[in-house]
Amino acid sequence: MHIMEGFLPATHAVAWSCAAVPFVAAGAWKLKKIVTERPEARLQLAAAGGFAFVLSALKLPSVTGSCSHPTGTGLGAVLFGPSVMALLGSIVLLFQALLLAHGGLTTLGANIISMAVVGPWVAYGLWRASSALGLPAAVGIALAAILGDLATYIVTSAQLALAFPDPASGFMGAFAKFAGIFALTQVPLAIAEGLVTVVVMNALVGRGFFKAEGVKA
Repeated sequence: MHIMEGFLPATHAVAWSCAAVPFVAAGAWKLKKIVTERPEARLQLAAAGGFAFVLSALKLPSVTGSCSHPTGTGLGAVLFGPSVMALLGSIVLLFQALLLAHGGLTTLGANIISMAVVGPWVAYGLWRASSALGLPAAVGIALAAILGDLATYIVTSAQLALAFPDPASGFMGAFAKFAGIFALTQVPLAIAEGLVTVVVMNALVGRGFFKAEGVKA
């Protein structure tokens, strides 16, 4: 998903960066509120960020200028809500750009929107919907992680299609091409991420590290 350094046109890079700023700012406010009210949550927040860092660093070659990998943002979205993940995901993406040459600074805004904003919001929405429907927690967590992951790649496909429309079929043709190539590797990765997230959540809740509403070991 990480769009590589310098791959997007300058106008697109600036536009996505501007779009990401309010979400990151809201995430910083939400994180400060959580830490103020629950100082013991610092370790939990760090664990959620670390989970996203490790999973999203496991990349596979895919579309030119990008790659396929798990996102790991579903766990934090379920535990702390999607706003916090905008900040944590931004930190993850920044460190990966600086330390692993995964993504880039000029494409940081676009990557934040796809992985740290849209993915967590979709994951959180699926989690709340599954809880409202009375589905087992494991099913809700798995759906949140899987569909949050896939939503990230749909947005990345749209970002690439906007930047590089097909000469004949325009945006839709380019979007179908990018999304189709991503799907070959991303669908199985998303399913694997859903299963791993359930296992990790159960392990952490069972050991008393996390207390998420509706989540049982």
